[in-house]
Amino acid sequence: MLIIPDTEIARLLDYKKLIEALREIFQSEYTMPLRHHHFYKTPEGDENTLILMPVWNSQYMGLKQVTVAPANAKEDRPSIFAQYILSNSITGKPLAMMNATEITARRTACTSALAASYLCREDAENLLIVGGGKVAQHLAQAHMAVGEFKKVSVWMRNLTKMEAFVASLKDQGIPAEAVTNLEETARQADLISCATPTKTPIIKGEWVKPGTHLDLMGSYKPDTRETDDDAIRKSSIYVDSRAGALHESGELALPIATGIITQKDVKADIVELIKGIHPGRTSSEEITLFKSAGLAIEDLAAALLVYKSYIPSA
Repeated sequence: MLIIPDTEIARLLDYKKLIEALREIFQSEYTMPLRHHHFYKTPEGDENTLILMPVWNSQYMGLKQVTVAPANAKEDRPSIFAQYILSNSITGKPLAMMNATEITARRTACTSALAASYLCREDAENLLIVGGGKVAQHLAQAHMAVGEFKKVSVWMRNLTKMEAFVASLKDQGIPAEAVTNLEETARQADLISCATPTKTPIIKGEWVKPGTHLDLMGSYKPDTRETDDDAIRKSSIYVDSRAGALHESGELALPIATGIITQKDVKADIVELIKGIHPGRTSSEEITLFKSAGLAIEDLAAALLVYKSYIPSA
């Protein structure tokens, strides 16, 4: 079994190639059981999460193990660790093992960018990134792979980290700027992309102008959400999958529980967008919202891109 180095994973997961790999695999045949969520407390009283995500098709099987430890951020450690095993689904033979942290971050950002290609206005110019974790580090590159943004604003609580992040984006030729006034910047944004674990809504509906696209991926537990009820109420809602987004994340589960919306208010999932079953954005004034909970099939797309590029004969 191959053990693929982290440096190779990062090198081989080109944003445009990954977006197209996701588009292709979403249209294919696959089996994706519900993932397993297990919550446990550390000796310090912090709640961590263990997630197991299986998926397979006629040729390959993938399994990702993820641990989420939010308290790590206090010690400037990554909050997410993940491992991926790719196997032959016919024989069961393990083919490759790889660190899935980079896979998770890039496929999450690229899935959001793929959705945005159907939901964001074509003339969108101002991108706002909210958050500073591993996923947020890939949002600008992913969204710019499908859109032409003239300005990329970055907001995060840690000012020192934000300045370093913006400097890194500028080094990559991205027109980035650090911002401290979130409300003012959000009111001007055409696309607001959030990747934070906050329990308290960080984006208010009253800030969101007509025609904006809201891209939300940080909320992963039933008691976390990044937008308030007003933002949910005024948006056309799309998801990566109904099973995950409606139940695993508080972003939609909480408004459903209080009667703000119903499950029927979800217009389409990403497969329906890609296959043309739903047209996506229908007007320049429409506020669209994409809630991503993360899917095992996205990991398989990324893992196969890495594996087949690393071993061209595979």
